[in-house]
Amino acid sequence: MQKTVSYSTNKTRTFDLILKSMCIALVFVATLLLNIKLPITANGGLVHLGTAMLFIVSILFGPKTGAIAGAFGMGLFDLVSGWTLWAPISFVSRGLQGYIVGKIAWSNGRNGNSIAFNLLATIVSMPPMMAVYYIGEGILYGNWIAPAASIPGDLVQNILGLIICIPVCAFLKKIPAFKS
Repeated sequence: MQKTVSYSTNKTRTFDLILKSMCIALVFVATLLLNIKLPITANGGLVHLGTAMLFIVSILFGPKTGAIAGAFGMGLFDLVSGWTLWAPISFVSRGLQGYIVGKIAWSNGRNGNSIAFNLLATIVSMPPMMAVYYIGEGILYGNWIAPAASIPGDLVQNILGLIICIPVCAFLKKIPAFKS
């Protein structure tokens, strides 16, 4: 027996696919076009605005969209920009970070409307993101000391993302399309 799907269900699924695709693209472009390579570590490191966009997407659209946008947006950036070895690490780390931000910001029906919980969400997401990158870098380079040099850049990138996303989300939540 064939399952019947209504027009409105198909329309909702299509909109959801378009929304997630646009969020992936926004994270990717913010990471690609607005980044600075750090000279402090021999193995690289970037500070980019993709983190701010990941936070914004997660707060506006929740944990699932945040996880997908972070994982695919930043993973894709790594694949196309010469950081290919980092793509699986970014996929896990940024997917997890997007999920954590969205889960906390959307907890108990808040839907990203609480500035205090949005701030808490971004702060809580930082240690797991940095831990995944630390472990990944340790595995890649076979050294558990060298990854410590990436921690300052990770902190700068996350704090910059937090500073940008909180006022942007507060502003966007005043627009009827983003109110929930």
